[in-house]
Amino acid sequence: MNADSPLPLASGAPSLPAADVSGVDLARVALRAAKEQARARGAAAQEKKQARRGGGLRSGAHADGRDPLPLGAAINRLITERGWETPAAVGGVMGRWPQIVGEHLANHCVPLRYDEAPDARVLTVQCDSTAWATQLRLLAPRLVARLNEDLGQGTVRMIKVLGPGGPWKGYGPLRAPGSTGPGDTYG
Repeated sequence: MNADSPLPLASGAPSLPAADVSGVDLARVALRAAKEQARARGAAAQEKKQARRGGGLRSGAHADGRDPLPLGAAINRLITERGWETPAAVGGVMGRWPQIVGEHLANHCVPLRYDEAPDARVLTVQCDSTAWATQLRLLAPRLVARLNEDLGQGTVRMIKVLGPGGPWKGYGPLRAPGSTGPGDTYG
């Protein structure tokens, strides 16, 4: 290098004539240029290494989207992705039935199923006696409002109340003449 040739300061930076550069400045310019070249070589080597390994990100010390999830978070993500929010919420209501309707009513009335069709949205409940079925039919509007408050508006439109089913599996040979079946005693 001769004394009149310009020295590069950095890529994109203007060059200084060699005559204006002293020993310390010359050392700074050379160090800066060497650092830039090393950075460029390191970046190229890193890209080449990632291409050999299959590219992409690698797991590190910090949390990212590839880390394992806690079970509850994984289930919540699955429910959201599949659109199961309403059935899961209704299932939760069936599990918390005593807290929603009260222990006394829950001892006599049990939720059976939920029809989630958009035009239906009916919760079917069975009671152990006709008296409790009548009581639940009277409480149904308030119970629908309470459930929709808990689950979201419009989740339950109607409660279908069933009476007791009767303790037998059908009519046996000892049927009384003139009886109408289980409607005589139950229902």
